[in-house]
Amino acid sequence: MKLFLLLLFGGFSLGVIAQEPQLSPPETIQQVSTDTAKLRVDKILITGNRKTKSYIIEREMKFKAGDYTIASQIAYNLELSRQLIYNTNLFSEVWVQPVFKEHSTIDIYVTVTEKWYLYPTPQFQLVDRNFNEWANVYHYSFSRVIYGLRFVHYNFSGRRDQLRFILLNGYARNYAVQYSAPYSNSKLDEGFGFSAGFTQNREISFATSATNKLQQYNNQKTFVRNVFQAYGHYSSRKGYFSRHRYQAGYTYMQVSDSVIQHYNPSYFNDSSAKKNIIDLSYNYSYLNVNNINYPLSGKSYGLSVLKRGLAFSGGINLLSLDAAYNRYFNLGKGWYFSTELWGRIKLPFRQAYINRRALGYGDLNLRGLEYYVIDGSWASLVKTTWRKKIVDFKIPFPIKNKIVPYIPFAFYAKVFGDAGYVYSRADARAKLNNKLLYSTGLGLDVITLYDVTVRLDYSFNQLGEKGLFLHLTGGF
Repeated sequence: MKLFLLLLFGGFSLGVIAQEPQLSPPETIQQVSTDTAKLRVDKILITGNRKTKSYIIEREMKFKAGDYTIASQIAYNLELSRQLIYNTNLFSEVWVQPVFKEHSTIDIYVTVTEKWYLYPTPQFQLVDRNFNEWANVYHYSFSRVIYGLRFVHYNFSGRRDQLRFILLNGYARNYAVQYSAPYSNSKLDEGFGFSAGFTQNREISFATSATNKLQQYNNQKTFVRNVFQAYGHYSSRKGYFSRHRYQAGYTYMQVSDSVIQHYNPSYFNDSSAKKNIIDLSYNYSYLNVNNINYPLSGKSYGLSVLKRGLAFSGGINLLSLDAAYNRYFNLGKGWYFSTELWGRIKLPFRQAYINRRALGYGDLNLRGLEYYVIDGSWASLVKTTWRKKIVDFKIPFPIKNKIVPYIPFAFYAKVFGDAGYVYSRADARAKLNNKLLYSTGLGLDVITLYDVTVRLDYSFNQLGEKGLFLHLTGGF
């Protein structure tokens, strides 16, 4: 407990006194140069973009041809432009360099190495929430896997638009098509997207036990849940860091009558086994970090509002509000510190079971409590992490090619402390609800090609449990 408190609260004080990263957000940077001479940007020359349109790259730059820039700000804006281009997730390497010319003019050379965008890949997925649950609870059972094909193009027309087709079978079925075009207008600040899919499951979670474990209902002979979904969204990104997204969706969900009649009458909050669900949502996000996939400096924050159903009480009707704030500090000499805050509230407090999810789903978990789920009406989460870069290196790719000439590796040792709280009337007897949750531990992060991250965490939680947990996140 003392170690946890030291990690958690000591981290906040350290974050406050830590120096800003060398390239901090524009509103906080301290310019030390007094050179106010202006230079004119004559040309911007881009090479290496075989698929990506040049204007998509130029959209991310702090310079435009014909602009005048203060000499003391050139280095900062060059690096910020490189960071913004890299964070499009379209390139594995980005270089932005100036060439100074006569008459106070400069050319800016941008060189990029494009990622491989087209992935028609076989799929092997786990039904369970994470690898540890599949390994330790279900003993690597291959009957609990999903297989099939996923076709993804991450840069379909060269405008950073994504196209996906999903064809999966096995313990569950999923057929889906998705398309998003974030820059669909001439100003490159508005976009749209849509998705539609059909899913069938042989197993569903119908309740959460008093020990905070999912209770499953399954039928090997038939599907116990059928879901059709269709969504559309409009997005707006007027500047560099702020994004707005408005989304509307429709879901038809049918579950086995046994779930409603015998296991959980509160699954939908009424006696029906079929539901037509309307979702309306708005999301605002601010993202200004050095690496969108593995941030080490900068900050991000956001706000999300979801309205489910057309009424305000009863059945599946829900009003949900999420807020998040993340801060990342470069402490120098390979040391980094981060703090991540998140909170959610759902109204009314009495919700259908399908609306109660809080912690333990996806990335919203305390490290060391991966085996548990905590449902509730409002929840909060704090994560603090210290990192130390150990080493980085590159090895040649086994087969010579122009797209991936080498495979990079970077190793970060870390120590962390997490805390959380979930309030719930319906789950008041569960051992992890309505009380402070905390965990701590140490681990190793391995960053490789396309920012794919392998996380090895050895964690300790408040229940006296400890163990090694494996997590894998991709770079797209």
